[in-house]
Amino acid sequence: LEMFPYPSGRIHMGHVRNYSIGDVVARFLMMKGLNVLHPMGWDSFGLPAENAAREHSIHPAKWTYENIDYMKRQLKSLGFSYDWRREFATCTPEYYRWNQWLFLKFLEKGLAYKKSSSVNWCPKCATVLANEQVDDGACWRCASTVEAKRLNQWFFKITDYAEELLESTYSMEGWPERVLVMQRNWIGKSVGATVSFKIEGGDGAIDIFTTRPDTLYGVTFMSLAATHPLVEELTTEEKRAEVRAFVDNLKASTASAMHAPEFEKEGVFIGAYALNPLSGERIPVYVANFVLMEYGTGAVMAVPAHDQRDFEFAKKYDLAIKPVIKPIDAALDPDMKEAYVDPGVMVNSGPFDGTPSGEGKGAVTKLLKEKGVGTESITYRLRDWGISRQRYWGCPIPVVYCDKCGIVPVPFDDLPVALDESVKLTEEREPGAEVECPKCSGPARRETDTMDTFVDSSWYFLRYTSPGEDKLPFTKSEADRWMPVDRYIGGIEHAVMHLLYARFFTKAMRDMGLVDCDEPFKNLLTQGMVCKETHRCPEHGFLLPEEVLKGKCKRCSVAVEVGPVEKMSKSKKNIVDPDGIIARYGADTTRLFSLFAAPPERDLDWNIDGVEGSHRFLSRVWRLVVDNLDALESAVPYDPKANPELGGELRELRRVTHKTIEKVTVDIEERYHFNTAISSIMELVNALYKFADSDGADAPQGGSIFSEAINAVILLLSPFAPHISEELWEVLGNSQPLYKTRWPSCDTEALVAEEVTLVVQINGKVRSRITLPLDASKEVAVEAATSDPKVAEWTKGKEIKKIIYVPNRILNMVVH
Repeated sequence: LEMFPYPSGRIHMGHVRNYSIGDVVARFLMMKGLNVLHPMGWDSFGLPAENAAREHSIHPAKWTYENIDYMKRQLKSLGFSYDWRREFATCTPEYYRWNQWLFLKFLEKGLAYKKSSSVNWCPKCATVLANEQVDDGACWRCASTVEAKRLNQWFFKITDYAEELLESTYSMEGWPERVLVMQRNWIGKSVGATVSFKIEGGDGAIDIFTTRPDTLYGVTFMSLAATHPLVEELTTEEKRAEVRAFVDNLKASTASAMHAPEFEKEGVFIGAYALNPLSGERIPVYVANFVLMEYGTGAVMAVPAHDQRDFEFAKKYDLAIKPVIKPIDAALDPDMKEAYVDPGVMVNSGPFDGTPSGEGKGAVTKLLKEKGVGTESITYRLRDWGISRQRYWGCPIPVVYCDKCGIVPVPFDDLPVALDESVKLTEEREPGAEVECPKCSGPARRETDTMDTFVDSSWYFLRYTSPGEDKLPFTKSEADRWMPVDRYIGGIEHAVMHLLYARFFTKAMRDMGLVDCDEPFKNLLTQGMVCKETHRCPEHGFLLPEEVLKGKCKRCSVAVEVGPVEKMSKSKKNIVDPDGIIARYGADTTRLFSLFAAPPERDLDWNIDGVEGSHRFLSRVWRLVVDNLDALESAVPYDPKANPELGGELRELRRVTHKTIEKVTVDIEERYHFNTAISSIMELVNALYKFADSDGADAPQGGSIFSEAINAVILLLSPFAPHISEELWEVLGNSQPLYKTRWPSCDTEALVAEEVTLVVQINGKVRSRITLPLDASKEVAVEAATSDPKVAEWTKGKEIKKIIYVPNRILNMVVH
């Protein structure tokens, strides 16, 4: 399975590469005799369709379906082996009905809820973003600066599965380690203590979470988030105006500000004090711009001597800095220039002085628990997934709002809640349609928010197993038969979005009895980007490749600036249209280049010379077959049992053939090294040309060995270049298509070589190569080497001081 595309209008070379990788594996496994499910569909809800509708006065549905039709034709032209009978688009009622069904099931199980929350707001997209969709303070889709905004939103309780999602990453052997590390960091498990700081002169307390209870005696101030409820409650009258002004200004600022490298930590003293639960020291309370209500408790105990952020804040506002951890074998500099954050020994910590800081964490937590002011605690960086989106072209959330009954789920039997396709899109959102409350039959209004499109892609792979099922999202028996996905292919940019959400959905559906598997994807391959240099005209900006001729802009003839090689993108116009490549070179060349130019996990640099090289290779394969048809048609299939003895070049060609079969099989099945697999096929083709030129194909048994090797080339090449392979297979008189033909097996006895090529070095430099019997002795090797004219030239008049011999590989002679 490859990650399904958004129907943006045209496929790009990134699609070609991704889907070519998947198609090689699918075709290979079919030829190995496995039952293979290789489906394709469309992730078809989303903001681009809505923007296009406004811009071109076309309905999002029309725009989307036209794009699907065009892109489907493009995919078919590349010969991908999809089971199109299972195709679906997520924007159809037949699909999103089950999104809504699953939402209601989540609601029943307490995994869906609504609350008022500070959210990430993209002003350009005019919608909420999940935390995972904010990239360094910018919108993941349009790169606009994200703002903080408070709204009532629907959430999925992914945090209920935080520990299992984290723990499972340590047993997912088929996933790249860097993806697992990204998910672990995003989940962000922290083990520490929750501590209560009593408010001076009051009955309440400020609860904080800390991973460093060993530094508790070093707390010199407290920091609260601007939206913490205690800010308003604890602020004194003389500080109220200043605090309100600071909070109002902070609310109006962007959510991305604190992610900037130059972010300056600021705060205001609210006039209140808290008391250290162990030392009893009086601690001033601040409201600060670097504390967020959505993380932890929204309150932080500040230990400036041992936290750099707190250190900078303390220096700015001239607050106390009290060291409570020192290096094991040294003293801390009293004039600290930065926070000391390494392990050490506790000091200035009452009864814990001299305790190693690691041990101190548990010891301090134990004392807090005994005093009733703290306890062991675990927190996660992961927040619940906000799924509400303020746009039309998405899956409607199936609830209504009744003044009498409140939030009321739409009954399962009334699904789907369909999008009103008569709606005219404007910048202002229309109120929800008036409907009858399912509970009291009184007046109610539909929810106007739609679901995050990542909901659509969190379970789509299950729908492929039974796309015609109309009683449930999928048939359990079919899901249990096919799941988990054996091989999943897609970009690493979805490591903490789609891939994490799909894992959450799978575990939640397992607990509902819908599936048996714990994880959705057994093996994951994250392919690299397709990259190309940019071209920029001083007058016309970035240019498409076809807008440049001999280094100049076609429009104004001014020399263009050639930029760095980077990911192909529409904004920088360094894109290559696959249709043009297919039209000029054919689908097989397009596929072959995308697989040969680089290992799949690495970025691929676009190179037209490489495309032409792939085309030349396929032409050589074609000529090799058609130019030798007479010999191939008259050849009798080779039977190693009937003809066990082969000598000379016949034995060597058969060895190379079966060595190639072995390598290509391993490269596809175990390593995904398609580039080296193709390279091996190229080497076999070179060997076949030499064999044909030497008239070996016309020698006794030569036609049989030659035919066996040609068949191997076509079979091995077919997953990479299926069109030319099928055509040549038919030319050779085969009636059964290649995908139904068994993958060739390696004859291990044929791999044994009678002769080997030995590299001869003089003083470590290669000077010649000689052919020797397999496992030749050192004496035989030295005699053959010294008799070689090239070696003799380099050793003439010199004394051989030392000989290093690695049988069947290298002979190195050290001479003076």
